[in-house]
Amino acid sequence: MIKQHSSGFLRLVVDAKSRITEINASDLAKKMASNIAFYLIDVREQDEYKQGFIPQAIHLSKGIIERDIEKQIPDYTADIVVYCSGGFRSCLVADNLKKMGYQNVSSLTGGFRVWLKTELST
Repeated sequence: MIKQHSSGFLRLVVDAKSRITEINASDLAKKMASNIAFYLIDVREQDEYKQGFIPQAIHLSKGIIERDIEKQIPDYTADIVVYCSGGFRSCLVADNLKKMGYQNVSSLTGGFRVWLKTELST
């Protein structure tokens, strides 16, 4: 089931996308396979995370990530990929992390749903 998002929320996402980098599921899989050092952060709510997540992901929900990210990742040059269910919340998170000074942040296009489809088709 695809959620219907409000127009105000979608405007925020479109605005954030104008300033961030996105990565697709295939490129994320390649990055994971290559053993490149990076942080993969699941920004969904705790109950969503408990239902399943991408291997190697750490959980910092959208509600707390700006508060707690510097404790987890003090290096502002670290390579970070954030994801949510459908790729919208993670765009907002990526934008905020960039505003905080993180230089190498990207958001997973399509989020966990697309990741699952990609993984199931391989």
